[in-house]
Amino acid sequence: MNHSKWMSYAALALACLVPAREAAAATQQTQASTAILVQGFHWNSASYSNPNWYNVLQGKASDLGAMGFTHVWLPPPSDAASTQGYLPRQLNVLNSSYGSETDLKNAITAFSNAGIKSVADVVINHRVGSTGWYDFTNPSWGTSSIAAGDECNCSTGAADSGDGYSAARDLDHSNSVVQTDLKNWLSSRLKGVGFSGIRFDYSKGYAPSYAKLYQDAMQPDFCVGEIWTNLDYNNVDAHRQQLMNWIDGTQGTCGAFDFTTKGLLNQALANNEYGRLKDSAGKPAGAIGWWAQKSVTFVDNHDTGPSESCGNGQNHWPVPCDKVMQGYAYVLTHPGIPSVYYPHIYDWGLKAQIKALMDVRKAQGITSTSTVAIQVAETGLYAAIINGNTAVKIGPNSWSPGTGWTQAASGSNYAVWTSGTGGGGGTCTTVPVTFSISNANTTFGQDLYVVGNQSQLGNWTPANGFKLTIQGSGANVTWSGTVQLSPSTAIQYKFVKYNGSTAVWESNASTSSGNREATTAACGSSTTLDGGNFKF
Repeated sequence: MNHSKWMSYAALALACLVPAREAAAATQQTQASTAILVQGFHWNSASYSNPNWYNVLQGKASDLGAMGFTHVWLPPPSDAASTQGYLPRQLNVLNSSYGSETDLKNAITAFSNAGIKSVADVVINHRVGSTGWYDFTNPSWGTSSIAAGDECNCSTGAADSGDGYSAARDLDHSNSVVQTDLKNWLSSRLKGVGFSGIRFDYSKGYAPSYAKLYQDAMQPDFCVGEIWTNLDYNNVDAHRQQLMNWIDGTQGTCGAFDFTTKGLLNQALANNEYGRLKDSAGKPAGAIGWWAQKSVTFVDNHDTGPSESCGNGQNHWPVPCDKVMQGYAYVLTHPGIPSVYYPHIYDWGLKAQIKALMDVRKAQGITSTSTVAIQVAETGLYAAIINGNTAVKIGPNSWSPGTGWTQAASGSNYAVWTSGTGGGGGTCTTVPVTFSISNANTTFGQDLYVVGNQSQLGNWTPANGFKLTIQGSGANVTWSGTVQLSPSTAIQYKFVKYNGSTAVWESNASTSSGNREATTAACGSSTTLDGGNFKF
């Protein structure tokens, strides 16, 4: 089922009947997020010694902070039977091939000092025993923790709620002991060493309701699941619907890696099929075209791509090595939360090019919910205008956004232009301002508007105000959007529920005017106004 249609009609109708409080979702997944994630390892990282990988990361933390990253995805932290950590053994032992628990703490502290939050790679679909197939210790579990039908022929647990994994014992997440110990591991052990985010590994292996259960226990700032399934290029919507179903199954508390966009970029870049990046509705053809706020985009990761150089590492589903920067030109200018792969920065010599694109994203106020207006999507060329102030083209064919634009970044078969800013504090006419609001208890037919003392905000007329975009489904989800306003300008505004005829205004704010008040950013910067909850 198309999530965007379901969200617009069925869910809003249900919300009218049964208003529900918004789920306790991870912070970045409920707002117009400005986060940029760096995956802080590759497939060979666990083999590093003198210094070990955690020591390497500790030394890079300051530099990654200066690049503009807000979050770092760290490798699986627990003791494991496999070098890379994806066959977890003693969960509560945080010594691994990447370094000791002390090394881990030091790396996380260094990232924190650089303004970067740490996301744990949480491998909980399966587990191996300490010496055999299922003698689980730290924490200790019996065979009732193993899902029925496991290859060990030893299980006394309930049926598996997802896909099987033959290399280890599939866990029964309906088991109360398993649930309690995993919740304690996340909320005490991992949070205790400084983790504040979750990346769920092999998320298709268990029901998404369990991801929500564990997310709720940890209350992370960032939550994303890995749902990697086969992509049929002749039925792309079925693939991204699987991502929507998983997100919906977590009640919107977690996002998902946008493997649909990843696969489409592979096909576009390898075969010159840039038309695949646009769907039949004129939107981006990946998950970001349906629910960008919950999507984490990427070019390659430790499984799909190479490691230190083209050809080594996993290489299960790579972007062509000579077209990696086209991939970054796309994900770093488009909505969703973009992820950047560590070796592309430090081993492939792409740091300067990547940072230039990150700088554009920040200066232009591009967020996880920014708008996309696709200009061209055809053989040899994709071009789009994002956020109303950023133009991008990838592919060998030429294209220009026209007059009034300044080229801000370029490379082999890609270019990015900006408008509306002086590119770093000069003269400009507008700057991007992002508004968001939650818990408005909307009813069927109502939309959320920003109405205020600027012409772009309707000059206090709801019908002419700035209409926000719903970021999910239900009566109390977040609404957000980005509008261009005059720089360095004091503004007053309120959020208004409006159905085309009747306006429901917020109650007064605790200001002398009774309105929400803010000052827009100076040229070369952007403003994010998270309104919190609708004021009743």
